Amino acid sequence: MKHNAKILNLKERVVSFEDAVRIEDILDQVKDELPYPVYVAKLDNAYRALTHITEHDCQIEFLDMRNQEAWLVYQDSLILIFIKAVHDLFGNKVLVTVNNSLNKGLFITSSHKFTAEDVQKTKERMQEIVEADMPIVKEHLTKEGARILTRKQKLQEASKLLESITNIDDIEVYSLDDEMQIFYNLLVPSTGYIKIFDIDMYKNGLILRYPHPADPATIAPYEEQEMLYNAFSEATKWGQLMNVNFVCDLNERILYDDVAEMVLMQEALHEKRISDIADMIKEKKARVVLICGPSSSGKTTFAKRLCVQLHVNGFKTLYMGTDDYYKELHERIYDENGEPDLESIKAIDKDLFMKQILELLEGKEVDIPRYDFSIPGKVYGERITKLDKNQLIVIEGIHAMNNELTANIDAKDKFKIYISPFTPISIDHHNRISTTDARMLRRLVRDYKFRSSEAQRTISMWPKVRSSEDANIFPYNSEADVFFNSNCIYEYAVLKKYAEPLLKRIKREEPEYGEAQRMLSFLKYFDPIYDEYIIPNNSILREFIGGSVIVK
Repeated sequence: MKHNAKILNLKERVVSFEDAVRIEDILDQVKDELPYPVYVAKLDNAYRALTHITEHDCQIEFLDMRNQEAWLVYQDSLILIFIKAVHDLFGNKVLVTVNNSLNKGLFITSSHKFTAEDVQKTKERMQEIVEADMPIVKEHLTKEGARILTRKQKLQEASKLLESITNIDDIEVYSLDDEMQIFYNLLVPSTGYIKIFDIDMYKNGLILRYPHPADPATIAPYEEQEMLYNAFSEATKWGQLMNVNFVCDLNERILYDDVAEMVLMQEALHEKRISDIADMIKEKKARVVLICGPSSSGKTTFAKRLCVQLHVNGFKTLYMGTDDYYKELHERIYDENGEPDLESIKAIDKDLFMKQILELLEGKEVDIPRYDFSIPGKVYGERITKLDKNQLIVIEGIHAMNNELTANIDAKDKFKIYISPFTPISIDHHNRISTTDARMLRRLVRDYKFRSSEAQRTISMWPKVRSSEDANIFPYNSEADVFFNSNCIYEYAVLKKYAEPLLKRIKREEPEYGEAQRMLSFLKYFDPIYDEYIIPNNSILREFIGGSVIVK
């Protein structure tokens, strides 16, 4: 019987096949027509490995590295190849730990102390594995079979995780020759797909480098991120203080009703860090505090709590947001789709912003606007003010790090803070938790609770949000005087009970289904925290789940 596969990437392109066929075989017929290599597919809106077999009429979208899921598939496949090479060269007892994104790559530590010669050998062995185009085979093990595997490989945290979860019957395991590892994402069919990579020595570990969505054909240029490294190191230290380094540790605290102390300690660490930052601002004698971070970082709660600590240090504060300086309707700029571009710095009335900041610093009275999106336009007459003695300006906005916005303010008067949730916990040693996923979960819950926006809309908007962050926020985070980690180590267990029902409502026929299923597969490893009374009402997490005394 003949079936048809409609290729969504290629207009009017239909591939016919008899009976059952691997998605990879369909890809072989059209890959020369696609702009970049493909690593995973979207089959009738569900993410599927290229080894998946279909036997019915379907729609297929082939995903290259410009897609978040394909990018993750590439990373995890590369990690498996790296582990295989390390074990081939230095023995199976070497423990590889994938920590976090850093310097346009993945920061990896190991129980083996790498020399420059070891790094070169590892790269050469990885290249041999890639050139051999060795198959990567997926198997389904029962939970008991997976437990036996993790015990055999002495992967204590993975074994504990399997013990702590009750809603999973089988585990996906990937084999590369004699190397067998658990991965919680899809992988490519064979090593020949992973052609572009490099390894650099860095600090006490390595940077495993690979292409990024902005340029899928080449390795992303190296970018030194010393402050980001320090922020992740601090996050790791916080995890160690609370004895929560992996998801299994968090689940164990929940299982034995040992959550309250962990929550209070996390909030105390946040408060101490905010107090320390307030002290730094006082010591520098800065007059303008600039706060920037990507979507759902908790900027508003952080800014208001910082204002309280600055007050404790003897300073009054004037809180301002750059969003109030959007240009008027007739001055708006539009993106390539004809939609208003509110993310670019060109959308901000920079001249008015700079004029008013300088006038405030000179002691003049200023009529600060409020941008009303229902008009849309600026409203005046509600905030006519001038700075008192010992009063600081605290400004929050996505362009706060960009010197183009504050070029006329003396550097000695500015103090810049970058905020983002850097999670210290991982699923296991080589399955990390993405900061990007943490932020999307926060936004998904907040959008539904406070903006009456379904999960579909949040997911559909997310690529555009991420693209804006890449252009307008991340390039400037090195300008920061200090990083603040807004992650609450327990937040995934709290967000789970809000996010799961929203994600499960997304139906198979909706384009966002695949991403919803990916998030659900990630959340299933967390035990939920149902009782929220222990979360303080000024917690950053309250900005997303409700009950905040700071964000109304």
